[in-house]
Order: sequence, then structure tokens, then C-alpha cells
Amino acid sequence: MRTKPVNWVLLVIGVLLAMLGIGLTIGGAALAGADAAQRDGRYLSGPAERYQSAGYALTAPSLVIDPGQAGLPGSPPLSELASIRVQVSSVVPGQDIFVGVGEASAVSAYLDGVPHDSLGGFSWSTDGERPGTFSWTQGETESPAGERAPAAPAGEDFWAASASGTGAQEITWDLQPGRWSLVVMNADASRPVWADIQAGARSQLLGPAGQAILTAGIIALVLGVPLLLFGAARLGRDIDPTARRRAGTPEPATGPAAAPTVRGYSGYPVRFSGFLDPHLSRGLWLVKWLLAIPHFIILALLWFALLVTTVAGGVMILFTGRYPRSWFAFCVGVLRWNWRVGFYSYSALGTDRYPPFTLAPAAGYAADLDIAYPERLSRGLVLVKWWLLAIPHLIIIGILTGGAGTLWNGNDTTGIDGTDAGWGPSLLGILVLVAAVILLFTGRYRTDLFALVIGLNRWVYRVGAYVLLMRDEYPPFRLDQGPADPAPETSPPVVPDTSPQASSERQG
Repeated sequence: MRTKPVNWVLLVIGVLLAMLGIGLTIGGAALAGADAAQRDGRYLSGPAERYQSAGYALTAPSLVIDPGQAGLPGSPPLSELASIRVQVSSVVPGQDIFVGVGEASAVSAYLDGVPHDSLGGFSWSTDGERPGTFSWTQGETESPAGERAPAAPAGEDFWAASASGTGAQEITWDLQPGRWSLVVMNADASRPVWADIQAGARSQLLGPAGQAILTAGIIALVLGVPLLLFGAARLGRDIDPTARRRAGTPEPATGPAAAPTVRGYSGYPVRFSGFLDPHLSRGLWLVKWLLAIPHFIILALLWFALLVTTVAGGVMILFTGRYPRSWFAFCVGVLRWNWRVGFYSYSALGTDRYPPFTLAPAAGYAADLDIAYPERLSRGLVLVKWWLLAIPHLIIIGILTGGAGTLWNGNDTTGIDGTDAGWGPSLLGILVLVAAVILLFTGRYRTDLFALVIGLNRWVYRVGAYVLLMRDEYPPFRLDQGPADPAPETSPPVVPDTSPQASSERQG
């Protein structure tokens, strides 16, 4: 079953545009928020940080401003584009503090031979406990030759902006061409220096830049998401001919994908299999991470497309009660591809045969996955099953596989492949590692260990199908080990009792 290259082109272009659009939208929204936060003359600043030096001064790295490289014809002066505010207060009671900005060459000459410390880099925090704040990092102590004590800083005439006195001192400085340095000292040029410093900045460029980036992001999303969904639908039709039918046309109840309605848990409508290759290389698993890189790259794009398709499919289920068949087939194809790569690599190490580059079923390959298409889905469950109802399973999977993130990332960042490198060792990862070490030294993969590994993966994919809105049946709390799904549990046939006693009782 072949897919048309144009469908892949549509999907890839849609994914790239959508990813770019999300990044630009987030960045533009962040800049717009920062612009709103600096209105009415406010500065973007974080909390005061405490710095100290055993020398005579604290200095920040030189700031080089070259309008010849950064400026554009007709652009406003630098002083109108951005300004910096620094607030300083001494930690020592009653100690006057000094803060100033001056040309780097003059500051260097002033502190020549004077022991002082560097504040380190000027940073903008985007994560952690205080996102969206400015601060300096404490740098290394500089120990120039000599122990010269400087003159009182307030008496120097090279400062472009300075403040000195008791209590909190503040300077604001508009950007100017040149090379500039910030200095914090005791006002009497004594040592040590111990001060709380708070840095802030504001710029008139944030608003226009944020609007431009946000607009570009929205345009990329408007173009990318429809292309992505259209490409996913076309690929779904390629791999599942029944997806060409109207959504209301029932699927013939034949084939492994048509899970029967049975009593017991073995009939869960996710068909999952993985058969151990009897002739495995002892050492190939050491380099499979390298060999599988092309698959990992493609799967990263496919998983992004799957998540977008799942959101769109959830909206359709909410309003129509149906999952569009072509999107459903595409999502099944992504999970199938992901499992084949995981089976080859570090979710199972069950085969040395290289996985095919296809969303469709691969005849003869050792690993396979299919999910029965549901004709109807609950509109209400779509709002809660993927997070609230799935919590018990996610907790168990987190324990078995090392983190809830395994549903989406896995240790190869490829999706549901059963391990998680970023959250520490997992039970599944340890089991696969033990199997690999045994294989390395004995040339054998223990079948009982393999059955357990497949069972853990089967549980993960069943939960994945539920979380991805593909089925309404709640996944069983059951570890079905072995390469193939257990046979469905059916009720035994009722055999009528034809004994004379039973006949007389019926007549009576």
C-alpha cells in the first residue's frame, strides 16, 4: 500500500509552519506582555539580589553599543529605544552606597590595580522560579596586581549617570553609543562591598516587535494547521481504504481490527503484537540508537501532527460524536510506526530487522499494532477521559515505566516507546537493559523476560489509545504478557439438559 509523496509534502509543510507559528505566537505574546508590564514608565525588573566583594568594587561586564551595526536609516535615537535602571542599597547599616555608569576605558583606568569582583553576566530569566526577570550572576573575583585603594567614586567626572548616599540609590540611563561599565562601591571607597542590587530595563521596541511576531505566528498557524490536517487526512485515506467512505458507513466486521464485543478484558480493541526474532545480534543494540536516528526525526514530526490531529478530532467528537475516519487511520499509523521503531530499538530490542518507513501495516514485520475504528464515541467523555479518568493508569504507567512523560516522549523522544531518559531509570528500561546485557554475553534473549517487556508495552499503548481519544472502553488493569494478545474470553455455549428428570420437570 503506497502513499502519494504529495501527501507527505503537505504534512511536513503543515507541521513546520504550525511549529513555527506556535513558537512565534508564544514569543510575540511574551513580548506583548512585557510591553504591557512596562507601561506608565515602569521597568521590567526582578527582585533584588545580594552580592558581595572582598575588594573595593562590584563591576558588570562592559556593554558595547554600536549604532553603526544595530541602527537602521530613519530609526529613532538609541536613547528613545531603551533605557536601564539600577537600584542599589547597602546591606551594612549606615553605610553610604554608590552606583554609576561610565565609559569602560575610564572605569578600567580608575580601577587599575584595585581588587574588585565582577557581577557576571546580565541575564533575562525565561524559566525557573521567577520567569521574565533581569538579574546578574556573581562572577569570579578579579585580583589585579597591587592593593591600591581608589579615590571616592563620587569625585570622579567620567560618570554618565551616578547616585550616592544612604539608603536605596537609583540611576536610570538611556542607551548611548560606546562601551560602558556599571560600578557599585561604598561611597567612601572602603572595603568590603556588600549590597542588594536590582536591575531593570524598558524598551519602546517591545510593543511593535511583539505585534509583528504575534501576527507572523498567527499567519503561520492559519496556514500550517489546515495543511497539517489535510495532509494527515490524505495519508489516512492512503493507508486505510475504508476511510474514503462517509463517516456514517459502517465498517465490515472482518479482520483483526474489528474487535468483537466479548466478555472479559482480553477483547480490548487494541491489537498489539511483537514476536521475538530468534537470531539476534549480540552487539547491534549498542548502535541501534544511531541507526534509528532517521526514524526518530520523522517520528518527532509525526507526533506533533498526531497531537494536533487529536485536538481537532476531539473537537469533532464533541460536536458530532464521531472521529473522522481518515484522521483516525493516520493516528493509528503513527502509533504503529512508533511501536515498530520501539520494538527495534530500546522499548524491546526484539528484532534486528530495520523498521519500514510507512504508516501502513507491514506484512511480515515482527511488530504490529491496530485499533478498531469506533462508529460512535461519547461526546462528554472526550472532555475528561484523556486526563481525569486516565489518572489511575497514568500513575501505574509512571511507576512501571519511570514517568508519565513516557506516554508522549519515551527515552528516544519518539512517543509511546516505553522508556524515559529524562525522568531517571524506569522498570521497563532496566528490564530491556538486563535483556541486552544477557544477549551481549550469551547470545540469547530470555523469553520470559521478553514476555514481560511486551506486556508492559502493551499496557502503555492501550492507555495511549484511550488518552488519544481513540476508544471509549476503559483500559484493563491487566498485564497481558507474551508476543500476541490473549484470545478473547467468550461465554461458553449453553447446552440444554435432555435428561428424563429435566424433561419431567419442564412438563410439570
